[in-house]
Amino acid sequence: MSRPLPYLAFLYFFLAAPAFSQMVPSQENYGTVVINNYSKHSGMEAVVFDHWLHRAKFTCRLCHIDIGFTMEGGATAISAADNMNGYYCGSCHDGRRVFEGREIFASCAEEYTPEEGKRCARCHSTGKTEARLYDFQTFTRKLPRVFGKLIDWEQAEKEGIIKPVDYLEGISSKRPSLEAQKDFTIMVRSMRWADVTFSHEKHIIWNGCEVCHPLIYPSSKQGTLQYSMADIMDGQSCGVCHVSVAFSVWLCSKCHTKSGK
Repeated sequence: MSRPLPYLAFLYFFLAAPAFSQMVPSQENYGTVVINNYSKHSGMEAVVFDHWLHRAKFTCRLCHIDIGFTMEGGATAISAADNMNGYYCGSCHDGRRVFEGREIFASCAEEYTPEEGKRCARCHSTGKTEARLYDFQTFTRKLPRVFGKLIDWEQAEKEGIIKPVDYLEGISSKRPSLEAQKDFTIMVRSMRWADVTFSHEKHIIWNGCEVCHPLIYPSSKQGTLQYSMADIMDGQSCGVCHVSVAFSVWLCSKCHTKSGK
């Protein structure tokens, strides 16, 4: 027997409540990474990396697999020398690569003039928001929202508003497109929540297979791994992405969609 699913009312209440703002970070800061391995020691401000800007233009797989950024804070240990040698940020930010008709600025340099120093501030921008080229509110104003507040990146890609690039010349390997497996159900033990419908198709668009397997999910056989919401909230399993970068776990109805209990 099907039971009513009070998710929409539940989420609408919390979106309007002050408590919800504490659960879900502001969209502008959600996924923001501060890179400060060497900056302060070099007399520079820390680098502020905006996931919202880069996810609108590139897939997660391109950066985390092809380019090689780790998915753990501080573990990549990016240096200016790495960037100047064409690694990490320097894979794109080399001053030569053109994207969307615009030359991508070089990320680092051995020497620079005070005028060129303004370029440094585009990344080393802690406390210098005026140095950023893209404004969050302006850039995202036409993107679809969930409950009028939270950006629905999945829907934005589906509608073709954003078209994340998954190949970088000179970095990526050409490979045939993957055939997505069919959606499957993850059974939920609690009677309060609907079962989860997991879509490989949606995840492949952004992640391919490599982001999840084998690092996050060592086995690809359904039912082999057991995990809980406590694990997810602790940053494991789905929580590797969905408590820090991808849509928040607090948007329960995005996953718990299969009724019938």
